[in-house]
Amino acid sequence: MTGEGDIVELINKIQDAFAAVGGSETLDLPQIIAIGEQSSGKSSVLEQIVQRDFLPRGSGIVTRRPLILQLISSRNQEEDDYAEFLHLPQQRIYDFDEVRDEIVKETDRVAGTNKGISSVPINLKIHSRNVLNLTLIDLPGLTKFPIGDQPHDIDVQIRKLALDYISKPNSIILAITPANTDLANSDSLKLAKQADPKGNRTIGVLSKLDLMDTGTNALEVLTGKSFPLRMGFIGVVNRSQQDIIMKKSMADAIESERIFFHSHPAYKSIAQRCGVAYLTHRLNSILVNHIREKLPDLRSKVSAHIGQAQHELAQYGNSAFTGSVHRGSLVLKLLNSFSNEFISSINGTSSEISTKELSGGARIYFIFNSVFGQALDNIHPCADLTNDDIRTAIRNSTGPRCSLFVPEASFELLVRPQIRLLEAPSLRCVDLVYEELSKICHTCSNQEITRFPKLNTRLVEVVSDLLQEQLKPSSSFIRSMIEIECAYINTNHPDFPDASQIMMEMQRKQKEDEKAERKRLARQQLNGGDMLTNITPSVRKAGRSMSITSVTSISTTSSSPPKDSLLNYFARSNNSSYNRAQEYQVNKTVGLSQVLSAQTDAELQIPRSFHMATMQEEGDNLKTSVTDIKEVELIRRLIIAYFNIVRRSIKDRVPKAIMHLLVNYTKDNVQNRLVSSLYREELFDDLLVEDPLIAAEREKCKAMLDVYKNVFTLINEAM
Repeated sequence: MTGEGDIVELINKIQDAFAAVGGSETLDLPQIIAIGEQSSGKSSVLEQIVQRDFLPRGSGIVTRRPLILQLISSRNQEEDDYAEFLHLPQQRIYDFDEVRDEIVKETDRVAGTNKGISSVPINLKIHSRNVLNLTLIDLPGLTKFPIGDQPHDIDVQIRKLALDYISKPNSIILAITPANTDLANSDSLKLAKQADPKGNRTIGVLSKLDLMDTGTNALEVLTGKSFPLRMGFIGVVNRSQQDIIMKKSMADAIESERIFFHSHPAYKSIAQRCGVAYLTHRLNSILVNHIREKLPDLRSKVSAHIGQAQHELAQYGNSAFTGSVHRGSLVLKLLNSFSNEFISSINGTSSEISTKELSGGARIYFIFNSVFGQALDNIHPCADLTNDDIRTAIRNSTGPRCSLFVPEASFELLVRPQIRLLEAPSLRCVDLVYEELSKICHTCSNQEITRFPKLNTRLVEVVSDLLQEQLKPSSSFIRSMIEIECAYINTNHPDFPDASQIMMEMQRKQKEDEKAERKRLARQQLNGGDMLTNITPSVRKAGRSMSITSVTSISTTSSSPPKDSLLNYFARSNNSSYNRAQEYQVNKTVGLSQVLSAQTDAELQIPRSFHMATMQEEGDNLKTSVTDIKEVELIRRLIIAYFNIVRRSIKDRVPKAIMHLLVNYTKDNVQNRLVSSLYREELFDDLLVEDPLIAAEREKCKAMLDVYKNVFTLINEAM
């Protein structure tokens, strides 16, 4: 184990090593952080510890950047004290007035001259015979209100900066508070408690004890009775402004402080534990013990950082691998890496799977089953198809002839436009999958590939061209699927119901309505209602219902009739030899129109005024009979049935087609396309031009790795 001076020097070396590469914040080093309000005497305390006047003074915020102050005890008693700045290497400054000027100059250079602050620290070393080995970080003084041209949120900025430093578990908080103010309102102690609630790593300093009101003292605070901290409070007496103006020496100031404590009636019992001299020794002891306690954990963290830096450096690639001998191997390696990442992203085996959103193959599955499926389900089979449209199609299909039956051509004429409604969402499904594959293509480049911008661009272009090539045939095939469905309307499909089944369903519905109407009339009679006034409206309503759904019940045999095609069902010729009962029966010789036309008003027992309605239809005075309404309802139900059959087929076949023609084809051919397009020796020089920013990042990463290795060696030697 090294001595006290060496253990502190170890931390100084580590700080210097990290500061040289701009990575000091990557490691939580054991260090003492000084915080305090403006005019709390913080600067005076630090100067008395150093025993030199070297800090800028003035009104407002003077310290505007963190100052890492490394005190190094000089073994050469004959050498004069001197200072060194990390940003001025190999320069020793013996005049401490120049040290103060350099701090001001360096602060203005980074933080500007408008009294703003910066988190970039200034590293200062002071070699002196009068100091103990100690490392302190002086932070800007806490303030509540901006002064002059300071930023309006200067108080928030300073508090955030202070919290960033003192919240680190390995930091020791040196909270400086003037004794002549209310301790309960101390901003420094409040901030320390926020970062260290239990007070285990906070040491308090009460400054300006000589300025307390007569008859008062801070003995209870200094003895830990009123404000407990594990490391306690230490009282100090600062030089007055008059002492500074008169340039009172540090030795005289320390002697005056000693006399104050030993002669004060309240403090003389604890005088040995007060004053700057005691504070210095106490801080040195705390820091040394703290460093030794944290060294094993520090070594583990450095070891972890070494592993991370090595992994990051490997991602940037080896600059020596771009030589002429290895260019072909490097290009082939990167091509394979890109294609493998593209394929694994689709298959869901990528090492970079997102936990925030669906991507890759999972997104394609979502498009098929949620986006596309819902889009098809939202299409109504008879969208934009009115009863007038159906009736007009039926009549137009007959031409100038009188319609004795409903032609099958009208059904096909009506169902084809409805089937074509499935084309738009199907093509949109192709586009969505294409867009997702393009997105995957743009995210397949790892850090090693992005170091070569031109190669990365060409990789994306080649795969994008491959996707674009397959987009057109995929869309064309989907269009052909819809055209195929429209080309042949298969009314003999196993799932397509025959007309008799639909008629039976319509009859069942009519009977249910009639039964419900009879019950309603019966309830009215029981309630003593007027038969005449009750029955008449009911008959009217029943007449309307029958004219909309059915004219009469069509007799059926006890066994289900054989399935008929739509054409056969409506194409029955009229046979006058059939009796009246046979005219009501739906069979292979009597058409629906004949059956319905043959029924008289008397047989239906419905007033003629309710049997036939007159309506205006697209400018022509056409009569809409019960037969017309019945035919429209039948055609509508048949359209819905057939549309649902086609929709189920499209919902199943479109994803299969897209997977075959677009997704799987691209997966199977992406590697071959990349190799055939880019693995050419005449392209290597252009493709392997490295991004200067990537090269700089690799060098920075390499420097950090060297620092970590060096720090690890230093810690091992210290332990």
